[in-house]
Amino acid sequence: MPRNIPPLQALRALEAAARRRSFSRAAEALHLTHSAISHHLRGLEAELGVELFKRVGSQMIPTAAGAQLADRVRRSLDDLRDALDATQPGINRVTRLEVSVMADLASLWLIPRLGDFHERHPDVDLSLHMHADVSPPDPYPFDVGIWHRRVDEPGFQIRKLLDDQVVAVCSPDLLARYPKFRLDKLATMPLLRFSRRGWRDFFEAAGVSGEEPVRGPVFDDAGLLLQATLAGQGVATARLQLARAFIERGELVQLGQVRIPAALDYFFTWRDGHPREDVIAQFYRWVRAELAK
Repeated sequence: MPRNIPPLQALRALEAAARRRSFSRAAEALHLTHSAISHHLRGLEAELGVELFKRVGSQMIPTAAGAQLADRVRRSLDDLRDALDATQPGINRVTRLEVSVMADLASLWLIPRLGDFHERHPDVDLSLHMHADVSPPDPYPFDVGIWHRRVDEPGFQIRKLLDDQVVAVCSPDLLARYPKFRLDKLATMPLLRFSRRGWRDFFEAAGVSGEEPVRGPVFDDAGLLLQATLAGQGVATARLQLARAFIERGELVQLGQVRIPAALDYFFTWRDGHPREDVIAQFYRWVRAELAK
């Protein structure tokens, strides 16, 4: 006898909770109560005879069985939405993509350019989820992700976006306070620190004599680091792709011509056989074209 399909609301609760790793956030997304989500998932576990979630700290992490089922449910819901759209050929269909992107790349590079994408692809709605994680999560809950590291499991399409470089930048006002500035004296200026990238490699490439700074503000987020640099608080190392627009507008000054390779790349990632792979390809081509500019 074929297995009876569990209630759709329970399956939607599973998918939402696995995507957000939180029963509370799943409840908000589905306009339900936390207790309703818990009830649906307990019933689903009882019916299937498997554990679907484990609590780890403040998160509800799907088990291997839960993650696998949530992924299949997500794909099935996508197929169902496409089938429903196909029954109404006269309506303007809008495709939604859940895009997870590094917070610094999103705020400094992607968001200022999104108007062009929406103008070229008015039938695609991007739902942005900004993150500060270097590595993709497991399970992978998004349609598209841009990460510093590859997904460490089979079943994904992965495209390296660019080989970025790191430069030293500061505000014009700060540079004006050092009228006799020379790059080899860089260590005498106020230096801003980034938790994921030290100054040593840049010092060596630029021929600067100086030790890794042990004083000065430290930033975990590259976007905040650039904001502090724009405010004239010090000199920073920055990815050229993130700083380029500020340099071109004269809001930042690149100090010297020294460039060093960025330690981490950007990877554009999506699942094999995604039901909206043609739309993902459109977004990927647009991102590559913007980077090429």
